[in-house]
Amino acid sequence: MNDRLAARLEAEVRGEILRDEPMARHTSLRVGGPADFFVTPADPDDMRALLAILAETGTPWLAVGGGYNLLIRDGGFRGVVISSARMTRLERLEGNRAVVGAGVANGRLTAFLRNEGLAGLEFLCGIPGTVGGALAMNAGAHGGAILDRVEEILTIGTAGFECKGRELLDYGYRYLKLQPGEIIIGATFVLDSDDPRRISERIDGCRAHRTASQQVGFPNAGSFFKNPPGQAAWRLIEDAGLRGARVGGAQVSEVHTNFLVNRGGATAADFLALAARIKDAVKLKSGTALEEEVKIFGDE
Repeated sequence: MNDRLAARLEAEVRGEILRDEPMARHTSLRVGGPADFFVTPADPDDMRALLAILAETGTPWLAVGGGYNLLIRDGGFRGVVISSARMTRLERLEGNRAVVGAGVANGRLTAFLRNEGLAGLEFLCGIPGTVGGALAMNAGAHGGAILDRVEEILTIGTAGFECKGRELLDYGYRYLKLQPGEIIIGATFVLDSDDPRRISERIDGCRAHRTASQQVGFPNAGSFFKNPPGQAAWRLIEDAGLRGARVGGAQVSEVHTNFLVNRGGATAADFLALAARIKDAVKLKSGTALEEEVKIFGDE
């Protein structure tokens, strides 16, 4: 089956196609077994052609952005991993609006908006990864969340391209509901006009806060657990006595206890075992059930 699929991909997809690609190369945790195929479509039309092939062949697939907030198990992914890295449109529109491709890095977006005098997404400067990934999990910091600034998102699925206004979206804290087979390829944002110097000051403040509190020094996926309502996950983990706890090469950061870091040679199984230990200890200590913010896929 893989050889037949490979032939179709090579014949009909214009983007890059990698076979048996280790996902450790594409995730910020630096763990994960091989994907059968890792495909980076050349543009939205190429993405549509790829999804049509996958639908026709019944091939499982997974869309990824910058590889943050993602853990692929050691057995890898049976199917096609789709990268949005070439969805890089970035353009100012009239009315303090901007259209942004899913593959644009968050840092690049905040720099662009600063230069254009457009405010409202400064908090993204400290969140690694891409706009597509940030939208898919409704990333936020400092009281802001990315979907609060969305006018509409552009997705593609088996029915083709679709624009969805924010009022039609089902979203919340670190959550956006997408339909089965649907991928975000971009979004239009509505922002505020402001002096670039004031925007720069806020960006510098966000960066300074992240450097002081979250510069953990080792590969990580960002916050591993969601904050329970009215509580901070890092404090629950700290109070359970798990600062510095380690399973194999995976460790609870000694800088920020909601960051699990790869101290070298870690496996996905190490992170999963450490996460299970944390959840058990926090539940026992506080009665609170932690839920992973990191998305977990793949085979054992």
